[in-house]
Amino acid sequence: MTQRVAIVDFVQTKHGEALEENVRELTFGVVRKLLDRVDMDRSEIGTMISSSADYWQGTSCSNSYYYDAAGGNLKSGSKVTEDSVFALIYGMMRILSGHHRTALVVGVTKCSECPSENTLTNLAADPFFHRPVGLNTVVAEALQARMYLDQYGPSEEQIARVVVKNMSNAERNPYSHRGGKFSIGEILSSSMMAAPLRCMDVPSTSDGACALLLADEHTARQLTDKPVFIHGIGWSVDHTYIGDRDLLNGALPKAAEMAYSRAGVKNPSKEIDVVELSDVTSFHEIMWMEQLGLCDAGNGFRLVEQGVTALDGRLPVNPSGGLFGANPFVARGLIRVGEACLQLRGEAGDHQVPRVNKALAHSVHGLGGQSHSVVILGN
Repeated sequence: MTQRVAIVDFVQTKHGEALEENVRELTFGVVRKLLDRVDMDRSEIGTMISSSADYWQGTSCSNSYYYDAAGGNLKSGSKVTEDSVFALIYGMMRILSGHHRTALVVGVTKCSECPSENTLTNLAADPFFHRPVGLNTVVAEALQARMYLDQYGPSEEQIARVVVKNMSNAERNPYSHRGGKFSIGEILSSSMMAAPLRCMDVPSTSDGACALLLADEHTARQLTDKPVFIHGIGWSVDHTYIGDRDLLNGALPKAAEMAYSRAGVKNPSKEIDVVELSDVTSFHEIMWMEQLGLCDAGNGFRLVEQGVTALDGRLPVNPSGGLFGANPFVARGLIRVGEACLQLRGEAGDHQVPRVNKALAHSVHGLGGQSHSVVILGN
């Protein structure tokens, strides 16, 4: 890229099970706070890209209900459905086009006002073959987890350490929906959801919103003395039919390779200082680490067991608590980018990792990890 794009600042709500604010109020709150932080008027926003989903808001054209509240009234803008990191990528491309100097990117979800994740993701599945057999995100994730267990043989105790780590990290994050100190025994005693996944292996959904401001390098340096630059991005989408995929080696390696190539990353396990990934289950944090090239296949659970991915480890993964801390379904990927940005700015508070120069953020969407996005950030 001949021009560099930077994140100027990031703001998120305090996430919760059922927030009192409606979608308009949530988006207005984060955008107003963001613009105040950077001392910027709404009229100075070049373009606004929002991320929400009609399924998850219970209405068609869902962005029309909050577009003006998010600072987009009479602005050139658009909506990106489902994966909010795609909204970030879209906003970045609009700046790189030369048509805009700034792009406001907003993500919002109120899971408390719509049917359950299992219901909605079943409705999003193929209506002839997948929907009738009850396929949804948890069932697809359980299929992957079973394949992983059979292939690499970790114990349930070793996998449960991911939940222990992330819930402990989430307790340090003031924006988290949940968190706390749990024992491996408490996790393994939770009821079975879809074997081998227990209830505590799968993060419950949340209400929440976030906003970040993108700008070209010149504008970013005028607005902040701590710009965080996008060094590389990558994305990849796998087959629609889950039976047509290699569930242990899907779209993520391709997305990671694209992002690393653009960022000039040769050895991610040594060059990346912190990782914020979408841990849709305890198993998937381990599997995504492997597919990101942070360790060899089948060794991810060993990194967790050895403390490598702990907050004070060599390669902290999800110091924010990840999705176990807060899981507003559509907005969660953009929050991963925002949390990585906070780490680079040294503003992550009690879950700050020391000496962060390069961070990785990851987002996933679709049954069994059909679509992945990877973002490499640096300061």
